[in-house]
Amino acid sequence: MDMSTGMDHQRIALALEFDGRPFHGWQQQENATSVQACLQDALQAVEGEPLTVVAAGRTDAGVHAEALLVHADVSAARWQRSPRAYLHGCNSHLPDEIRVVGVRAVAADFHARFACRGRSYRYQIWNRNTASALQRWRHWWMPRSLNIEAMQEAAVHCLGRHDFSALRAAGCQAAHAEKHIRSLEIVQHGHCIHIHVSADAFLYHMVRNLVGNLVEVGAGKRSPDDFAALLASRDRQMGAATAPAHGLYFTDAWYDDFNSRDLIGTC
Repeated sequence: MDMSTGMDHQRIALALEFDGRPFHGWQQQENATSVQACLQDALQAVEGEPLTVVAAGRTDAGVHAEALLVHADVSAARWQRSPRAYLHGCNSHLPDEIRVVGVRAVAADFHARFACRGRSYRYQIWNRNTASALQRWRHWWMPRSLNIEAMQEAAVHCLGRHDFSALRAAGCQAAHAEKHIRSLEIVQHGHCIHIHVSADAFLYHMVRNLVGNLVEVGAGKRSPDDFAALLASRDRQMGAATAPAHGLYFTDAWYDDFNSRDLIGTC
């Protein structure tokens, strides 16, 4: 496979880990700090010229990532000299809240967004009567005890291909609301509840709206059957409030021959 974009440039894929608190989301914007702008500035410092990076998906303000996949076209000579030095050079120009955790060369026509076959997220809920001093910006604090079994029963209704208009936020630009959820697991570790969800793609705020409605089931405000009826209604107005951004993590992006998590620790 020809891995170059031309005689002078090499397309590479980078896996990003970041704390979403200081940023107004992934996408570059005027008068606001974004993850994209910080990464482009770091790459420009390494390359000596402006670069544009493309991500597997956008994250909202406050959302975190463990392995967001990004591609960029960089100097072939600099990259080939030492991929490890390239990674560390990039990190030396990034704020502490962002790290490139893995990198690899990819084909000239690879595209982080359009070649992506699926994405995974994790949502974290701190389910204890008192908030955590250490985990304040890592979870959604929910003091009321949640019924995990009821939440799991409701979650089954999401599996497969459905119209998820009931979980679609206003302003969503997707052409249609039909998505395929491949897995949805709810597990508890001590006081922390993790909701893991993977799908071919997601609607705007879909995961956070899903979590908000599952929490209402866990709190006894809705039954699993009520949740199924909500999905069938395709009416966002019937749903619960959107869960806060700071409990959400982008965890993986899948491609034909690798996942973004595969890159963690490489180089």
